[in-house]
Amino acid sequence: MTFPNELQQSPDNRADISTDQVREGDEEVTRAAEGSLRPMEISTHRDARQPPIVGIGASAGGLESLEKLFRALPARTGAAFVVVQHLSPDFKSLMDELLSRFTDLTIHRAAAGVEARADHVYLLQPGKELEIRDGKFELFDRDPHVGLTLPIDRFFSSLAQDAGARAAAVILSGSGSDGSRGVKRIHAAG
Repeated sequence: MTFPNELQQSPDNRADISTDQVREGDEEVTRAAEGSLRPMEISTHRDARQPPIVGIGASAGGLESLEKLFRALPARTGAAFVVVQHLSPDFKSLMDELLSRFTDLTIHRAAAGVEARADHVYLLQPGKELEIRDGKFELFDRDPHVGLTLPIDRFFSSLAQDAGARAAAVILSGSGSDGSRGVKRIHAAG
């Protein structure tokens, strides 16, 4: 997998658009994430050691799509991968064990305060929602009283805000529109 040169060479190239352009139409995404996302502000300062981050959205039954993706990736991509799946809060996920059969990338369950590292895969934990700030993961308990949650949009939106031009998004499977707004934010950010 290769990334455009600007992702590899210039982490400061992420603010080619004004904040007002990015904020346009974001009200729906912010409401969808229950107000947890702050208005989008794109930072122009970024540590050159932070890797590109690929957010991957998939339904709970997306194992086959994830297998195909990770089998096709080399062991050294230079990017961090974050898999956000729709999982029931009481579901015991074996995704880390299953994915380890298809890739040599190091697999972790995303944990609060952990920095995204190149050539690592991070998985959303059941019953949690995920954001990224300053290159580190933040975990939130999923509200059991909210029927419809949009965990992919929530993560992708925070990824756009945090990583800008170093962010990429992939939607592998699923139904509904979760992820579509977050993909637009990533596209607008870089």
